[in-house]
Amino acid sequence: MTRSSTPVLDKGAAPEPSGRRRVRSLEELGPHYKWIALSNTTLGMLIATINSSIVLIALPDIFKGIKLNPLEPDNTSYLLWMMMGFLVVTAVLVVSFGRLGDMFGRARMYNIGFLVFTVSSVFLAATWFDGSKAAIWLIFWRVIQGVGGAFLMANSSAILTDAFPAHQRGLALGINGVAAIAGSFLGLLVGGVLAPIDWNLIFLVSVPFGVVGTVWAYMKLHDTGVRQKASMDWWGNLTFAVGLIAILVGITYGIQPYGSSNMGWTSPMVLSCLIGGLVVLAAFAVIETRVANPLFNLSLFRNHSFLYGNLANLMASIGRGGLQFILIIWLQGIWLPQHGYDYTRTPLWAGIYMVPMTIGFLLSAPVSGYLSDRVGTKWFTTSGLAITAATFFALIVIPVDFNYWAFAVILLINGVGMGLFSSPNRAEVMNSLPANARGSGAGMMTTFQNAAMVLSIGLFFSLMIAGLSSDLPSAMHGGLVANGVSQADANSVANLPTVGILFAAFLGYNPIKELVGPHLSTLSQTNQDTLTGLKFFPHLISEPFSNGLSAAFTFAIVCCILGAIASVFTGRSGDKAEVEVAPEQRSDHRETVGEELASVGFGGVAGRDSEHAEARR
Repeated sequence: MTRSSTPVLDKGAAPEPSGRRRVRSLEELGPHYKWIALSNTTLGMLIATINSSIVLIALPDIFKGIKLNPLEPDNTSYLLWMMMGFLVVTAVLVVSFGRLGDMFGRARMYNIGFLVFTVSSVFLAATWFDGSKAAIWLIFWRVIQGVGGAFLMANSSAILTDAFPAHQRGLALGINGVAAIAGSFLGLLVGGVLAPIDWNLIFLVSVPFGVVGTVWAYMKLHDTGVRQKASMDWWGNLTFAVGLIAILVGITYGIQPYGSSNMGWTSPMVLSCLIGGLVVLAAFAVIETRVANPLFNLSLFRNHSFLYGNLANLMASIGRGGLQFILIIWLQGIWLPQHGYDYTRTPLWAGIYMVPMTIGFLLSAPVSGYLSDRVGTKWFTTSGLAITAATFFALIVIPVDFNYWAFAVILLINGVGMGLFSSPNRAEVMNSLPANARGSGAGMMTTFQNAAMVLSIGLFFSLMIAGLSSDLPSAMHGGLVANGVSQADANSVANLPTVGILFAAFLGYNPIKELVGPHLSTLSQTNQDTLTGLKFFPHLISEPFSNGLSAAFTFAIVCCILGAIASVFTGRSGDKAEVEVAPEQRSDHRETVGEELASVGFGGVAGRDSEHAEARR
């Protein structure tokens, strides 16, 4: 029997008091339980990631709905926290919640996450006031929603690793990962459709799925893994949370203007957050070597698969984390207006034109997960990141005003590369974990991934702003003066923070109309039409934007290459995972995934084989 199927309480043990659900073995739950676990955790990951990106695309309608202009300097922080608050919270909490799952039951913690996520969705949809109060209300409940998301993310991988035998985990984790990535792109489409109707609908749409998922998880999911009875590492939790929050807050405010600078990296507040956060995290590392039950089990990093798998995942997440934001700005601010799409329609169409990336991921992730179960993971992860790096180079080479079909092929291949890496990498890391550390190990992996996403967004925006700042002011000044704007007004607009121009394009606003504002009324109608038309701003920004793209994507290439090198060192000879393999999994004959899925889908036909399937288990 595998360690993952060993119950803490055996069948002869006395029943637990009412209200507590005992751990069950996989034999008790039956051969189809793993597919129930996969379908429920996939639903959880899907709605969590949909809600992450649905806000991204619906921000213009949200701010219009609460009557707040996000481009005003005093409101920029609301915009940033609406975008990044969910990621910051999940990055901070997933390790702690994974540890709680190891201690008190992963299914129980996962179910709590579904409930918290659903309740917070109701309160987000019920926003009834306006202005800054509404923004604070939304940010608060987005943070609570992030708490629910952290419970889901921390325990879903551990539940699947417990439920599936080692030779099928790659496929299961791959399908779960597909849901996570697909949800991030599906959210763009759903948000683009619902937000113009009523922005409250983008939160309300999750409620029925959350209710179904919560009830379903409570009724059907059970703890099958080993529970680690231990005390909570409170000092570790505190120093980790404070240190990581400080760094992520510093990154968030580092991309905002400070004084006369386009960015805030020299701000005393940002420097204090970054330096102070690193000091506190150093203290956290010392604490973790001295406590009996550490939050971060640093001994896990002695395993090459866990160490290099997480390093590869970190590099891949940094490399591609800001890609979605850059592509949205590229499409909404430049390409779509150049091809006749009004700025108000660009958020939805940006989501539609990015679909090839999702298709590539959906095609490759399950296949790579399935095949890596049989032939190993490292060549899938290494080649996947190499392919992804090549697509970043292709995005540098193509013109800013590209041919869409060339762009679509690049996105498709980029999705294929990410899919080849994602499922095998996740399976490699999870298979390397002992059964009593899967929750905390999965939490550590998700922490690196989510923290890397926030870091990536900050770095991508910084590189874009640095690239734009060198040429955009002079290009803006010359274009405005050529169309009748006075020298003084043109200087004023050209010297506005570059981040405001990026945010305007990102939010689907007409940038010139927002930036020039009252000065437009002093111009002739012809000049007004030229400046606010669909051609002027995209043509003006194309060359400076190309410089920013080159800087950001060159950085992404370096990260992907480093991740590919790290992937080579996973699964090294003699580096055995600490997960026992059941005798029946070592037998010459294994029931294939196709046979098992067929038995689930065609119960009547499979009836004659059920006894044989049970015997094999």
